[in-house]
Amino acid sequence: MSFVPGGDMVVSGYRRLGDPFGYGALVLRMSRQAFDEIVDLAVREYPLEACGLIAGSEGEDDASAPTFHACRNTAASAKLYTVDPADHLRAERAADDADLDIIGVVHSHTHTEPYPSATDVAQAPDPGWHYVIVSLKRDAPEMRSYRIVDGVISEERLVIE
Repeated sequence: MSFVPGGDMVVSGYRRLGDPFGYGALVLRMSRQAFDEIVDLAVREYPLEACGLIAGSEGEDDASAPTFHACRNTAASAKLYTVDPADHLRAERAADDADLDIIGVVHSHTHTEPYPSATDVAQAPDPGWHYVIVSLKRDAPEMRSYRIVDGVISEERLVIE
């Protein structure tokens, strides 16, 4: 599988009606650069799951994610991921230096749909985070974004800018 930045990609998501969790953003706006870096990492790490963190800021109706920080998957698995703690710290510091916050986590699903698994839900560390999943199940990678609060999954719209 190969990936050409700016090439074919499926991005989907639906605007939620209201904000059932009270965490703000209804839309995740991701930079084209962050998007390309995420998909490139997922393809390079295949057949293992890739992971990383997105940095940005939260607005009232949307969130902006201009930056992606690739992280090592210490689980080295095709079925689950664990963000390397040293990479997480590095990403936190870089975000602070850029006056941004870590607002979400990204990982790939190598053979399944871009929907949070039971493991993803159980390990969701922050109800305010965006959970972005890129699936490599089909010819063109597919990316979606979710909020996970108290085990409840809510898909949010993902816009690439």
